[in-house]
Amino acid sequence: MKNNKNQQILIGGAIVFRDNRGKKQFLLVKQKEGDGWEIPKVIVRKGESSARAVIRLISEQGGMTARILEEAARLNGTSIINGKPVPQKYYYYLMLQKGASGEVIGFNDFKWVDFDNAVKTISLKKEQDVMKNALDVLKEWEKTHNRKTVEL
Repeated sequence: MKNNKNQQILIGGAIVFRDNRGKKQFLLVKQKEGDGWEIPKVIVRKGESSARAVIRLISEQGGMTARILEEAARLNGTSIINGKPVPQKYYYYLMLQKGASGEVIGFNDFKWVDFDNAVKTISLKKEQDVMKNALDVLKEWEKTHNRKTVEL
């Protein structure tokens, strides 16, 4: 008999922002044609941490380097795979883009938008809530690190 914990799928979410002329912009993506806008996510590989997975995602698919500032949210969900419910655990990380190394090739589409537009544009309510939480995490991070990254 298989342990149910082994069947849980871990997913890392990357809430990436950058400074564009003194304003914060957030990365949104469409995974496939016809999908809604969302926070970039990746399935965590066996033996990989969720933090390592989002760094890999942003590097390989996003063509950029980014630094994790803080964990922004954890969510639980379920997917139906082969007719069976499979539990999912989501770890979302707030990430600061450090540099762009190439093209954004791993997504059907992408765009950088300000915070308000990011929240309005994201299709899923739970991800809108994750973005709002990430903003609180960012404000706290700026306070505790005694610095302002950039204005919203």
